[in-house]
Amino acid sequence: MASRIPTSALSFMFTVYRKLFPAVKKELAYWRNRAEEIPNEELRSQAIASIESKRFHCQGGAVYALLAGEKWREAIQFIVAYQTISDYLDNLCDRSTSHDPDDFRLLHQSMIDALSPENKTGNYYELREDQSDGDYLVDLVRTCQNTLRKLNNYPVVQDYLLKLECMYGELQVHKHVIKEERVLRLTNWHKTTIESGLSLPWYEYSAAAGSTLGIYCLVGYTLGGNTSKELASKIYNGYFPYMQGLHILLDYYIDQKEDELEAELNFCNYFPTKKTMEERIKFFIEQAHQGVQGLPNHLFHEMVYQGLVGLYLGDPKVKRLDGGKQMKQALLRKSGIKAKFFHLNTKMYYKIKSG
Repeated sequence: MASRIPTSALSFMFTVYRKLFPAVKKELAYWRNRAEEIPNEELRSQAIASIESKRFHCQGGAVYALLAGEKWREAIQFIVAYQTISDYLDNLCDRSTSHDPDDFRLLHQSMIDALSPENKTGNYYELREDQSDGDYLVDLVRTCQNTLRKLNNYPVVQDYLLKLECMYGELQVHKHVIKEERVLRLTNWHKTTIESGLSLPWYEYSAAAGSTLGIYCLVGYTLGGNTSKELASKIYNGYFPYMQGLHILLDYYIDQKEDELEAELNFCNYFPTKKTMEERIKFFIEQAHQGVQGLPNHLFHEMVYQGLVGLYLGDPKVKRLDGGKQMKQALLRKSGIKAKFFHLNTKMYYKIKSG
């Protein structure tokens, strides 16, 4: 399996563009067609919007299909379905007139069910007005379940997957309630759930909980037949909190202006100074690097965090941020030459895309 995984940045990008992205496009086209058939107008519009505006989430997650070896297509199918659930629910919670935490928790039960082949699906919309989706969400869940049901060794990793998902789901509940309650709920959640030995403030802990990378990594290895309790534990600890936290802190960093305009919660606003934010993100880069050294194919995982830095800092939104140029230079220096390669590649992509 290891020989199939690119170890250079150039071969990595070639494989991503020529092999993975076309497969992602095909899967997304299927779910886009399914979304168009949703009877309820509000659910339909949110489902379509989540696919149209957030397809890059599926493209990013798809790199973990490389860990699945010959079963990379099954990995793509799972990753696209699971990420589509995540993006769809994010839209439903973000753009909803509801601020009911019970509603949000029930919606995210679908993501737990997707990782639990033994679970029956339910009516995830029971606590909201909009109901009829033509089994769109249930079909997404069942697609994930069908992939995992075929794995004899799935129980070895399931507990770690559910642990990551439960943190993700709780974060989504707390960050989407009424504005006045969000920080209080997140700080209380942080106090009661953070693992001993982790000294992260609530906003960094929340960022680490908000990524699905660890889930895709665990599923990729399991599909590839390379798993054990020991490896599952290493993956969990290698990805949470630092690899996942780096992912979401970078995502929130470039979205600061948009979130300010839309009065959305942004974890980067809670660093005491911009310099502190820079130093902490650099610390997350260091820890992400160290955390993946004990994993099989560690060069692949290094390219993931280097790719994250290059990808996010190549976004044109960075230019609109105060001190964005200095932050970009500091983080690229910290991440190394491959991050700079991914950064240039991303800038070229945006330049071509804009005309």
